[in-house]
Amino acid sequence: MKYPNNIRKTTSNNIVPVNYKNRGMNLESDINITNEYYIDTMKAFIYKKPTPIKLVKVDYKLAKITEAYFEKPSTTDYNGIYKGQYIDFEAKETTNKTSFPISNIHPHQINHIRNIYNEKGICFLIVRFTNLNETYILMSKDFLEFIDNNDRSSIPLSYFKEKGFLIKDGFIPRIDYLKVLEENGGL
Repeated sequence: MKYPNNIRKTTSNNIVPVNYKNRGMNLESDINITNEYYIDTMKAFIYKKPTPIKLVKVDYKLAKITEAYFEKPSTTDYNGIYKGQYIDFEAKETTNKTSFPISNIHPHQINHIRNIYNEKGICFLIVRFTNLNETYILMSKDFLEFIDNNDRSSIPLSYFKEKGFLIKDGFIPRIDYLKVLEENGGL
C-alpha cells in the first residue's frame, strides 16, 4: 500500500519507538492557556507582561511597524493578583537534563525577584526541563538562597526536586500552578 510521503505504517515485526520529545505546546503557551482558565473562572487575574519597545518607524498605510528596539529590560514574564495578593513569576525552559543555567535569568530579573520577595509578594520561577517533560515551581526564597550561597553557574535538577514543586500536566487547566502552590504551602 502507498502511504503519503512514503511513510509506512509499522507492523509488529517492524516496531518504531514513539518519540515524546517536545510533544504538546511550549511552556509559555501552557501558562497562557492556564491563565485564561483562571480568568474565565475568576480564580486569579494573571497576565503576560509585554516587553517595552520603542517604535522608530511605522508604515501607517500598511499598519506595520518597520523598525523598533527594546526600550528597557523587562522584569519577569507574568504578574497579577490572586486572593488579594500580588503574584509575579518568570517562566523558563531548558533542554539540559541535569541542571538549569542561572544565566537564563538576567541580573535585573534577579533584582526584581529579590524586590518582590522583600515586599512579601508571591514570587517564583516555573522551569520546564523539556527533555525530561518535567515542570517545577521554585519559590523566590529558595532561588535567592541558592544563588546567594553557591558559586555554581547552574541549579541542579536535584535542587528542584528537593526544594521545588512538580507541576503535573493536565487538560483543564493545562498546568495548574496555583493548585500546586496551594497544596505545598507556597501561597
